Amino acid sequence: MNETFEAHDSIPDIEYLERALSTPTEALVESVRRMEGDIVVLGAGGKMGPTLATMARRATEAASIQRRVIAASLFFEGRTEATLRRSGVETIRCDLLDPDQVAGLPDAANVVFMAGMKFGTTGQEAMTWTLNTVLPGIVARRFAGSRFVVFSTGNVYPLTPVEQGGSRETDPTGPIGEYASSCLGRERVFEYYATALESPTVIARLNYANETRYGVLVDLARKVWQEQPIDVTMGYVNVIWQGDACAMILRALEHASVPALVVNVVGPETLSVRDIAEQFGQLMNRPVRFTGEEAPDALLSNGLLGYQRLGRPKVDHGQMIRWIANWVMRDGQSLAIPTHFECRDGRF
Repeated sequence: MNETFEAHDSIPDIEYLERALSTPTEALVESVRRMEGDIVVLGAGGKMGPTLATMARRATEAASIQRRVIAASLFFEGRTEATLRRSGVETIRCDLLDPDQVAGLPDAANVVFMAGMKFGTTGQEAMTWTLNTVLPGIVARRFAGSRFVVFSTGNVYPLTPVEQGGSRETDPTGPIGEYASSCLGRERVFEYYATALESPTVIARLNYANETRYGVLVDLARKVWQEQPIDVTMGYVNVIWQGDACAMILRALEHASVPALVVNVVGPETLSVRDIAEQFGQLMNRPVRFTGEEAPDALLSNGLLGYQRLGRPKVDHGQMIRWIANWVMRDGQSLAIPTHFECRDGRF
């Protein structure tokens, strides 16, 4: 690390947060130095895209090599595009559902695919399936032969007994609901094209990324701060700092293979929702109320393979909890996008 932000007890402002999130690890810098070709990040306008694209740019600069880092998205929010450009990332406005626009994107040896739909799935099932399964085929054909890392989700797994320690990559999938099923469909499309077009691919099953503006921990912190009851039926979760997740995912480009490799990108611990809420209560000096009882199963993933291939997270859950508690108590900015992690029926 070239910055020691992990030692700080608070995140003072948005600018500091975004710099902290996008700081590359030394291992990533070395990985990027070995990598050949440009990097294009598709669907870069979402929650994690700016962090990942900026981190790729910063890692490239730290490695002292020449490479284009290109972020493609519709960029509905103008500040995101401007911030990326200031960091040295090229931006292109592109509707990834339009084959002609995708065909016009510059060639790139390395593709990070982040596009998709989760929130608002219920009632928009047709659009969800289109974005999560049709769009991947357009992109996979356009960048045939490139190396891919494809964002996916731990939601493709079934609920598993808590004592099992989380689903492994070799375990059977069992998606619950239309969103999770469409995400498995996205994986299958990319797996097919990885082999058919000889495009080395990694499927990165993520859950759950957190920073101070959104995530499972933010959902819990805001409920505690507002003295709302915490439902503990989905009683256990995995969490990972967004910067750590992005570093792992960028390092995954080196591990792309044919057939596609599946890797879980998760935090190292199975955390109790009740314990997390009580920690927030202590830090915020708020009483904590609970509803429900912990179910014997939850949506959990095992991250061992990811740590072996991509390194371990640098920021632990205790640090995240302290940062987020401080941020929420100061009325820091929120993206106002609840994760619905407590959902057990797959309806998002």
